[in-house]
Amino acid sequence: MSYKVLIVEDEPSIAELEKDYLELSQIDADIAADGTTGLANALAGDYQLIILDLMLPGMDGFDVLKEIREKKNIPILLVSAKKEEVDKIQGLGLGADDYITKPFSPSELVARVKAHLARYERLVGAAAPANEVVEIRGLKIDKTARRVWINGVEKTFTTKEFDLLLFLATHPNRVFTKTELFEEIWDMQAIGGDTATVTVHIKKIREKIEYDSSKPQYIETIWGVGYRFKV
Repeated sequence: MSYKVLIVEDEPSIAELEKDYLELSQIDADIAADGTTGLANALAGDYQLIILDLMLPGMDGFDVLKEIREKKNIPILLVSAKKEEVDKIQGLGLGADDYITKPFSPSELVARVKAHLARYERLVGAAAPANEVVEIRGLKIDKTARRVWINGVEKTFTTKEFDLLLFLATHPNRVFTKTELFEEIWDMQAIGGDTATVTVHIKKIREKIEYDSSKPQYIETIWGVGYRFKV
């Protein structure tokens, strides 16, 4: 399993050092330099662990921790120059999984990250079978959870938008007419202007997953025929 970690740290030299050591251990890492950005990235991105500094501009680490923990159950490792026991107790009380004090050995940080990732994977694996996921050039579709990400950013889809995207993505390089897509996704025979519904849904999907919906990279229009998902 590949892992991705978010580092929320306002000191660039420390953040880059953490990132370098993690990537040497085959763990991908992103950096956010303030609390507000860190919170937004943590909630929107697909991360398996967060390394969170407590003293941050914009929004302090305790507030970021509280907000993340209300919505996600991934491991959170607090990092701080504060040595007071009360800070450690407060952080762990808000739901942090670990606490490491600056200055620290990068190797120790990586060891702790690996330990928490392994534990989290065991817990998740024991709780439920792995989700079935389709990944194509930055597009990630979780068939089990019915969730979609594009370049790490989650997008919200209606039921039919999701069904239509998933069907096309799991039948790549094949051209489908609007009638075929309507009858497959809506499970009824297309009559009159029903196929216009397909056109509207394709437009909405493109707005969410395409960098430039006028020049689609994923769902291609085959003029006079229908649509094709390119891989």
